[in-house]
Amino acid sequence: MISALSRFIFLICVVLIISFITLYNWGAQWAILTTVALISIPLVYSYINLARLQKAIQTDSVESMSLPSGFWEEVLFRLQRLVKSLKQRMLSIEQQHDHFIEAFQASPNGILMLDQNDQIEWCNAIAERFFGLNFKRDALQRINFLIRRPEFIQYINKRNFEEPLLLERMGPNSSLSLLLQLFPFGNQRHLLLVQNVTDLQKIDAMRRDFVANVSHEMRTPITVLMGFLETVQTLDLEKGQRDQYFDMMMSQAQRMKSLVEDLLTLANLEANSLPAATNGVNVETLMALLRNDAEALSKGKHSFSFKVEDPSSLLGDEREILSAFSNLVSNAIRYTPDSGAIDVSWKLNTEGQGEFSVTDSGPGIASEHISRLTERFYRVDRSRSRDTGGTGLGLAIVKHIASRHQAQLIIESTPGKGSTFILRFPKERIAL
Repeated sequence: MISALSRFIFLICVVLIISFITLYNWGAQWAILTTVALISIPLVYSYINLARLQKAIQTDSVESMSLPSGFWEEVLFRLQRLVKSLKQRMLSIEQQHDHFIEAFQASPNGILMLDQNDQIEWCNAIAERFFGLNFKRDALQRINFLIRRPEFIQYINKRNFEEPLLLERMGPNSSLSLLLQLFPFGNQRHLLLVQNVTDLQKIDAMRRDFVANVSHEMRTPITVLMGFLETVQTLDLEKGQRDQYFDMMMSQAQRMKSLVEDLLTLANLEANSLPAATNGVNVETLMALLRNDAEALSKGKHSFSFKVEDPSSLLGDEREILSAFSNLVSNAIRYTPDSGAIDVSWKLNTEGQGEFSVTDSGPGIASEHISRLTERFYRVDRSRSRDTGGTGLGLAIVKHIASRHQAQLIIESTPGKGSTFILRFPKERIAL
């Protein structure tokens, strides 16, 4: 400011001195003309620089315009530095804004920003998918006009957001369970966070079903054992009858033992999600073991056929593979009536994949049951399975073992014509 004032005073002094000299030598008329000319020079120069500055502002090129000389050099230099600083700050703010938006878009949760009137100011792509929104179309729309579930409208109107709200049957196919909660921020604004808890809800339902099923499965043999024990304690039984009761109690105890063993096996399989080992497994040896166990379980009530059409070995965990094969064979025995036939085979298909198949002549399975057969404790015929000692966990174990060996469990069945269970192993699991 001092520098500009000094220059202005110096310029006025120079003009006055020249004007007095002109007045003294050539008269008043020439003095006035000289003064106007001297004052016009800086005015014209300033007008030119102002015109250049206006053009630079219109084209957003202030920071790149060439600097004039004199006083305007300092003014434009400071202006250029200020513009550059402001642009850098704006660029930094825009980058931070973009980073926040990218972070919100990358979030697995839905995020909606609402103003003081519950109108949508912004939402991420996940929120759009959860609620069928389109931000460009629905911006500044009230959220309760777009999500018209009664419980959500009541949640919004109560203005009590300390607890979350669970909305079920949401999403494109009405298959999602969403947990919503509003959080206040800024000037009467709210942040709506939406979490997809569909899997958690399914797991919780499975846990409840699991506890209920285990309790039910254990209650029956325990009740039977207690009844036999009370009978043995209170009645004077003959030795033959007492031995019969002891045999029944042993059968129930064996059933509980099998249930616990299957539960432990299933728990270990679920806890280990890594692929199974690639140890060589001799299928012919497994077939011999399976035949001995099958004949012992059947007690001569079924006819068997065990075929190994290809001598190739399997690469995997021998104990797990034997468990899977054994479960398929024992299931066939349990559900096949007396005098029925069971065919067990191992072969390589035309694509080089290994196939272990068990075909029975049982009653078959209706199509509505097939998709649920690998669920824990799911039985098509509960009474028959219990009579033969089934725990309802066999196919669930087979499914997990197949997954660890990258194998596929295929179930084919026609009611009245029997069933076929196939374990198909990829070529990478075959040792030629």
